[in-house]
Amino acid sequence: MTGSNSMSSGYSSQDEESDDFNFFTAKTSFFSQPKAKQEVKHVTKEEEEEKPTSLTKEEIQAKIDDYNSKVSENGMKLSSDGTYTGFIKVHLKLRRPVTVCLDGKPPGPCSSSDSSDNRTSFYLPRNSVKQLHISSTTTVREVIQGLLKKFMVQDNPGKFALYRLTRRDSQDLFQKLQLSECPLCLRLLAGPDLENLSFVLKENETGEVEWYAFSVPELQNFLIILEKEEKDRVRLVEQRYAAYKEKLLQALGRVESKPG
Repeated sequence: MTGSNSMSSGYSSQDEESDDFNFFTAKTSFFSQPKAKQEVKHVTKEEEEEKPTSLTKEEIQAKIDDYNSKVSENGMKLSSDGTYTGFIKVHLKLRRPVTVCLDGKPPGPCSSSDSSDNRTSFYLPRNSVKQLHISSTTTVREVIQGLLKKFMVQDNPGKFALYRLTRRDSQDLFQKLQLSECPLCLRLLAGPDLENLSFVLKENETGEVEWYAFSVPELQNFLIILEKEEKDRVRLVEQRYAAYKEKLLQALGRVESKPG
């Protein structure tokens, strides 16, 4: 599985990110600010579209030909063994920071001997897009692991999930994919239109945040980020009130200077 940033007509996005990914610390709180609500729905099993059981090599080739006719580049290619390769794009929509080690270790869980000085937490660029070159046998589990490796993320892959996003009647419909599913097969069946299917990497939603799944250094980094955000917010409020006080004093001075 390889990464790429080349674009095709069927995968256009204004949130493209280059391979030179930049991590950045939190500028916003863990607690999201109020926004205009967008209708989002999680698809149930009953609402899930029925998937074709299997396709013959000839049927796969026909679908690949149809798919490739709708894109200008980055099409799919059928191999002699019946498997095929192609590109998918994954949108990153992570609400919480991820953990990386600062000692240059390869991606993977940091050892128990690592102190908090060797770890730090970052927010990945929200709504960025990563393009992956995969095969029809590449599973959701492997896609998640590949994404974390490319971003040098040390967190447990089990903290993340890959969702399929479709649009229906102006609604965003999310369905969590099973780890054994093959995203490229879904891409081929849906075609290149992102309205029919997009892939989104999100936190593995299990209801409440499972804080016990985080290590002590991770939790310490979260506290550092939150403390910094709190100080920034206090400073902003103080600046606003200082400016308001200055304007109020100026107004009072003008009134007092007027005769009578």
